[in-house]
Amino acid sequence: MSSNLSIKKKCEFCGVEFDAKTLYTRYCSHTCNRKHYKKLQRDEKIQSFQEVQNQSEQELQTFDPSLQQKEFLSVGEVATLLGASRRTIQRMISKGTLKIGKIGRRTIVKRKEIDNLFN
Repeated sequence: MSSNLSIKKKCEFCGVEFDAKTLYTRYCSHTCNRKHYKKLQRDEKIQSFQEVQNQSEQELQTFDPSLQQKEFLSVGEVATLLGASRRTIQRMISKGTLKIGKIGRRTIVKRKEIDNLFN
């Protein structure tokens, strides 16, 4: 079944006028279709990257200043204070770089130990 339908349309990507064979044709060629799809994918990735970047900036702004005054800190608080991951702090503990104290199952780090890291 072929149609003798010919509709003047404007390509959504390049803006060139062309004769469309169907009502649903949006692009003048397959090349324009591919380029527009790639552009949409690229724009989506850039937008998601910017959202992640904005989210990380907001997390940095929510830094708790009360951590500066605490004498004893948990592993999570040490990670937040140093700007490192919990895994990095655990690695430092297992290497012996950072000395800890245990209260039951809870791991506590003295504030002076963190200050000694940089001396």
